[in-house]
Amino acid sequence: MIFDSRPKVNVCVAQTGETYPCATTESLLRGMLKLGRKGIPAGCVNGGCGVCKVRIVEGQVTSLGPVSREHVSAEEECCGVTLACRVAPATAVRLEPLGKFERPFSRQPATVAGSTATLPTAQQQGDM
Repeated sequence: MIFDSRPKVNVCVAQTGETYPCATTESLLRGMLKLGRKGIPAGCVNGGCGVCKVRIVEGQVTSLGPVSREHVSAEEECCGVTLACRVAPATAVRLEPLGKFERPFSRQPATVAGSTATLPTAQQQGDM
């Protein structure tokens, strides 16, 4: 086991109150993922998808690279919005995740293309 001696600060996810230590040289997202936490939605982990969009409520962050204007506008950035994969904490940080998970599955019945009929759900199939 390698001891990580890098300076760390606490990062708090406002919605859950969960706090995790994050090195001042690693992204807010990598620090969370490394510890197996799930407070910030994660996608590509390098700024290409915008899923890890957060608002910095308290604290200071430093840039680890450019943030795509496709995902964060200049106006949003002025209001503390950034991508968690593109910034590192300079001080203790409190953040609010803004990105959303896209769930590939639904509990709604599936519809057959070109038809008004629906396929039975798993629960309905069990009732058959």
